[in-house]
Amino acid sequence: MCRSSSNSEMVASKKSTLEEVLDIETSMSRSQWVLNPPDPPSMPRQVLDNVKDILLPHPQPNTFSSLRNHPFPKRAFAFFQNLFPILASFQNYNAHKLKCDFMAGLTLAIFAVPQCMGNATLAQLSPEYGLYTGIVPPLIYALLASSRETVIGPGSVDSLLLSSMIQTLKVPIDDYTQLVFTVTFFAGIFQVAFGLFRFGFLVEYISQSTIVGFLAAAAVGIGLQQLKGLFGIVNFTNKTALFSVLKSLWTSFRNQSAWHPYNFVIGFSFLCFILFTRFLGKRYKKLIWLSHVAPLLSIIVSSIIAYKINVDEAHMKDYRVEVLGPIKGGGSLNPSSFNQLIFDTKVVGHLIRIGLTIAIISITGSIAVGRSFASLKGHSIDPNREVVSLGIMNIVGSLTSCYIASGSLSRTAVNYNAGSETMVSNIVMALTVLLSLKFLTGLLYFTPKAILAAIILSAVPGLIDLNKASEIWKVDKMDFLACAGAFFGVLFASAEIGLAVGITVSFTKIIVTSIQPAIAVIGRLPGTDSFGDVQQYPMALNTPGVFIVSLKSAWLCFANANLVEERIERWMTDEKAYNIHGRPGQNTFHHLIIDASSLTNIDTTGIACLVELNKNMASRGIKLAIANPRWHVIHKLRLANFVSKIGGRVFLSVVEAVDACVATKMVAV
Repeated sequence: MCRSSSNSEMVASKKSTLEEVLDIETSMSRSQWVLNPPDPPSMPRQVLDNVKDILLPHPQPNTFSSLRNHPFPKRAFAFFQNLFPILASFQNYNAHKLKCDFMAGLTLAIFAVPQCMGNATLAQLSPEYGLYTGIVPPLIYALLASSRETVIGPGSVDSLLLSSMIQTLKVPIDDYTQLVFTVTFFAGIFQVAFGLFRFGFLVEYISQSTIVGFLAAAAVGIGLQQLKGLFGIVNFTNKTALFSVLKSLWTSFRNQSAWHPYNFVIGFSFLCFILFTRFLGKRYKKLIWLSHVAPLLSIIVSSIIAYKINVDEAHMKDYRVEVLGPIKGGGSLNPSSFNQLIFDTKVVGHLIRIGLTIAIISITGSIAVGRSFASLKGHSIDPNREVVSLGIMNIVGSLTSCYIASGSLSRTAVNYNAGSETMVSNIVMALTVLLSLKFLTGLLYFTPKAILAAIILSAVPGLIDLNKASEIWKVDKMDFLACAGAFFGVLFASAEIGLAVGITVSFTKIIVTSIQPAIAVIGRLPGTDSFGDVQQYPMALNTPGVFIVSLKSAWLCFANANLVEERIERWMTDEKAYNIHGRPGQNTFHHLIIDASSLTNIDTTGIACLVELNKNMASRGIKLAIANPRWHVIHKLRLANFVSKIGGRVFLSVVEAVDACVATKMVAV
């Protein structure tokens, strides 16, 4: 009976050994999948495919090309619907939606008229140009854009950039307005080019942290510039750098005649009123309408006060309250500015540079606004179409006395809260602004400049996102460095330098992350076939005789290959051997497995380091194996004959590599 039991154990042992051998053969068979793939596409082919994917539009359902076999009327409607997305909104349009859009448009106009005038003064333009920009661009955008919520008009950030960058030109400025129109024209050209060539993705290279810092610094610059209107300062710098503004402010305060207390009292009082109404609107939803009409109400009341003060002080040489004065209006539509574009070789290069910068900032903000509010209503936007729409409206705008226009976060929020259903609300707003420009500009003569400053200042807090900055600090210190770099670059130098600093830090982070020698020791997680970093998973188990490392960087190249090799050899040849958890133990490793699943590419220096590592390991009796190499990696390793140098030990996964190493050891025993 004992003999029978012994024979059974021997049979079971041989059977188990046979199964392990079969598993090895199966594993080696699957390894051929890794070793014999088709050749990967060459670098020129990858570049060409990426360009085609970006430049060529993808076919969409219900487009004109997909309806060739349908009747002509249906094809014609599909064509125009594809050209003017607003037509799709009219398919299920009804009286209820019209009422919602009409009321939202009126609410927008009440909110937009003061903002447009204020932003025009921020751009160092007469207030009527802000009203012009609130008419033509929204009408064009409403017809062409894929967004259903975004409201177009002059923005505070764009206005500040425009004025500050043009003022830095080291060329004679004969007509500032002509320069503004020309910059707007070039910005529109760049935006159309970005959209038609499907380069809308380029704005994604400006990281969110850079945008947060840039907007915060721009908000500070906007606030500092509005001190001129708030205090009624006569001579004030046009620069946005912090020290320049503080110096100008100090000089003005020392000269008592350079500013008037009445301006500050009026401006500060109504600023508090506007902010208070916004607080009430957030606290009590039923009073949100009050925050929408507060700017217009402030203009009406303050104009009456300014009229009273200035008439009573008419015997004095100067008005005690700085007012807008005469505003051009009364025309049927925006006057043409085609003949005002400047293409003088002395300045055109500078204007193109400014146009490119403003085009990128405008695109970034507009698409962010469109995506945010589109997601709230459960639909999406086409970024490239949005960019083309922005470009066309700015090109046409530059020819009709408008300056740069973009998506406005505050006005879009008002539009959304007012219950807008379609882009018809933009059309209603534009027509209402047109009527205001035609019939009401005479009533704005005594509007205090301090009120426009107060309206712009009331929007500044919305541009500073301290919570987001705090979140960036907690999550990623390198991202916060990009945020801080953009902030201080804009605040102490210029918008271009701030953007350059933020983008440089972001790209530096990408480069450092991709080439750093990220490598980890991994072990098997208990009860699973998964392997994890032993520092992240302290419960990970060591496989006797097998040392497993995982390459975490995307590239093994000249910048990190030597460091990776040195670190692995140091772990493997430490005089006082340690197990995978760092505790003293006996160095009995016979196999080294490199998990290459995260490695997407390798260069000749990386291959040379692997060859050297294999040679050093072989001299110590340690066999090297590669697990789960990517397509380009295994292709290059085969071309370099590295696979044959390690005996073809390339496996589909770490599990198969470990099982093969363990089984090989048992078979050898």
